Amino acid sequence: MSTHAQANFCRGELATALRKGPYQVNILLGGFDKKQGGSLYFLDHMASLQKVPYGSQGYASNFCLSIMDRAYLPGQCTEEAALKIIRQCIAELKIRFLLSQPNFIIKVVDKDGVRVVDFGADPADN
Repeated sequence: MSTHAQANFCRGELATALRKGPYQVNILLGGFDKKQGGSLYFLDHMASLQKVPYGSQGYASNFCLSIMDRAYLPGQCTEEAALKIIRQCIAELKIRFLLSQPNFIIKVVDKDGVRVVDFGADPADN
């Protein structure tokens, strides 16, 4: 099943669940397909689905989305540039976010699968 198909399946399931009772979920769903390449979808609590070039959720999005809006260049964002943007977001969160979160895990999803990019301390050490 493609990432597009998975996102639309989740949207349909959430739309059905909303008709039966209160249900809340926000999802960033990403994947890699051989035909379409990498893709990211945002599904909100009202079952609205949108394909997005980047995303962030929760309180952190108040700080991170403005950095991503400024730094992301469509068609020119390499993996190194994306990691630089993520590091800028993490640095901003360490300065401005209410809670201290010293450990972050960055994962890369590409044609080779999912891999972890080491950043910061190991959460198991705390």
